[in-house]
Amino acid sequence: MEYTVLIVLLPMLTFFVLGLLGKRLGPCASGLVGTLSMGVTAALSYATAWQYFTTAKIDGVYQKLVPLNFEWLRFTDKLHIDLGVLLDPISVMMLIVISTVSLMVHIYSMGYMKGERGFERYYAFLSLFSCSMLGLVVATNIFQMYIFWELVGVSSYLLIGFYYTKPEAIAASKKAFIVTRFADLFFLIGILLLSFFTGTFDFGLLTSGDGSVFSQMSGLTFMGGSVIAWALALIFIGGAGKSAMFPLHIWLPDAMEGPTPVSALIHAATMVVAGVYLVARLFPVYYFEAPEVLHGIAYLAAFTSLFAAVIACVQTDIKRVLAFSTISQIGFMMVALGVSGYGGHEGLGYMAGMFHLFTHAMFKALLFLGAGAIIHAVHSNEMSRMGGLRKQMPVTHVTFLIACLAIAGIPPFSGFFSKDEILAATFEFSTPLGWWMSLTAGLTAFYMFRLYY
Repeated sequence: MEYTVLIVLLPMLTFFVLGLLGKRLGPCASGLVGTLSMGVTAALSYATAWQYFTTAKIDGVYQKLVPLNFEWLRFTDKLHIDLGVLLDPISVMMLIVISTVSLMVHIYSMGYMKGERGFERYYAFLSLFSCSMLGLVVATNIFQMYIFWELVGVSSYLLIGFYYTKPEAIAASKKAFIVTRFADLFFLIGILLLSFFTGTFDFGLLTSGDGSVFSQMSGLTFMGGSVIAWALALIFIGGAGKSAMFPLHIWLPDAMEGPTPVSALIHAATMVVAGVYLVARLFPVYYFEAPEVLHGIAYLAAFTSLFAAVIACVQTDIKRVLAFSTISQIGFMMVALGVSGYGGHEGLGYMAGMFHLFTHAMFKALLFLGAGAIIHAVHSNEMSRMGGLRKQMPVTHVTFLIACLAIAGIPPFSGFFSKDEILAATFEFSTPLGWWMSLTAGLTAFYMFRLYY
């Protein structure tokens, strides 16, 4: 499956082509090149998923495949940075999420951004973002993930600040960049701590379940906590910054200053779930080596989830309601991971968190794209200026209603199944936490239908 490397290389090549030649190509050709390239990337992602899920199962367990891996920098005999492609159920699922939503955003932007100054630049930035996010999810080691993690940060800064003549957009892009860089400093310290004691960056070794990898760290403490718990907590801070967990959530609502399709891509489906993906990728390490950190993640995420849902109930800007809704839903995913056991039925929370990541990406991107159509029609983000649009915009009305029903958890829509599993996992872990998350789920339905009506 060596062709999977093209999934990352194609958007990267498109970024360079549009960045260097976009002005010569013109808006129409640039949009077509960007969209066709993303279409091919999406097709390759679907082919990868089909091949992986039909051939990689041995004795009922999906194997980890590494179609490509090469050494890039060597520090010591054991410590080196590799670049490669890792395929397992969660990375293949993320390829589908990112390529699908990115392709839809590329197509939608052809109409939404038509006539905008910097149209070619916009498509170049979209390609850079897609490349960074795809590179992040297929990383074979934590340092490769960090490299693409930072690239995601740069491309989100460029996309949020796309309207660089607007002071609000400049301030929002700087705020997003600085807050996430602050969190990423802790992520880097965590990576260095982990690699110093284990002698490896490789996910395969770190998550193998082999306790000897962490033998040098066992017994070492700092300020009353084990060194491995500190390392994993610091790594989580990086994830909390990207995934807008309290108190690092402050950048996400302001990031709505970017074009609406960018909100759909970055703040619904891909960039903001990078933190959830990070915890899921290192889940065996958290579970076996520092379960107290995992439980801490669950309680922080539960607070964030309710906190953001309450704020969403009183917002008047359509995109800010969706922004706080995103923070709340990511809280659901983090709670699910935090309360999960390991393997079999015990691993319900892990499965539910990943399932909700997938379903949420689809319906939240649909909500943002629907909001973009509404803003385009009424020339305002304020909900007080909206109403009675059902007859004028029948298609948007139907798609928006479907997405609202899904996020509210109404059967038979996808959100019902994923959210139901999360609630089941939280009740198994702790009854008070289960009721807390049930209240949050109820508030989700309230603020979404306030927005719909």
